[in-house]
Formats: sequence, structure tokens, C-alpha cells
Amino acid sequence: MKSFTSNSQKIGKIGEDLACRFLMKHGFFVLERNYTRKWGEIDIIAIKDNKIYFVEVKSKQFSFTPTVQARPGQWGFETGRPEENMHIWKMQRLRRIVETYLISNRVGNREWQFDLLVVYIDIHKKLGRVKVVENIIL
Repeated sequence: MKSFTSNSQKIGKIGEDLACRFLMKHGFFVLERNYTRKWGEIDIIAIKDNKIYFVEVKSKQFSFTPTVQARPGQWGFETGRPEENMHIWKMQRLRRIVETYLISNRVGNREWQFDLLVVYIDIHKKLGRVKVVENIIL
């Protein structure tokens, strides 16, 4: 089991836990977490309606308190969005690990897709919000 020491690792772990709960609440069955090979890792592999979902989780700690700059109905966010961390080299590594999983588990022609779950976490209020970016092309 991984040992999380830095604050960002702890936030990432909390984000992955919230993402798993979110997926299960929406009818997914989590097959694996942190599927790791030398060339990469996928945070969550889940299944729903006989379709496999490969899920990358990006987490960000912030306050849900609205700021002056926030438009009505929005929250005040720190600068930078977690989904901006999906660089081209990261997507190439994810594509390779997805291919590895599909081949090593003899998935065959089963339908699959890659999704990104962005988890915004307010540690102090113990709240979280999940934003889904579906069907990303790797």
C-alpha cells in the first residue's frame, strides 16, 4: 500500500476516494485502483453496462466560499484548473497503460472510454465537488 507523505499526495488520495464514491453512486463497479506499470498508472478502472471506463482523477484543494470575482452561481477558485495538468506526454503514457490493460486482461472488443474526473476539495468544510470530462481521446 502506498504511503502518502506530502500534502498534495494526501489531497490526491482524498480526491481518488471521492471519485470512487461518486462513480459507485452513479452505478459503476470499481474493478481496480491505481493500476500501475513501469510506464504509467491509471487511477481508477471501472465498469458499467458492460463498458470499461478508465478514469484519471485530478484533485484541487480550495475554498467553496465565493469570491468577489466569481460570477453568480460560481465558487471562488484558486488559480489554475486541475484538468490543465493533462499534458500531451501524460496522455501518451495513459494511452499506453490503457492498451496494456486491455491486452493483459484479454478484453477483446469490449467497448471502453477514458474519462477525467476533476475533484474540488474543501478540507476545512469537508466538502467535495466532482466535475466529469467524458470520453477523452488519447
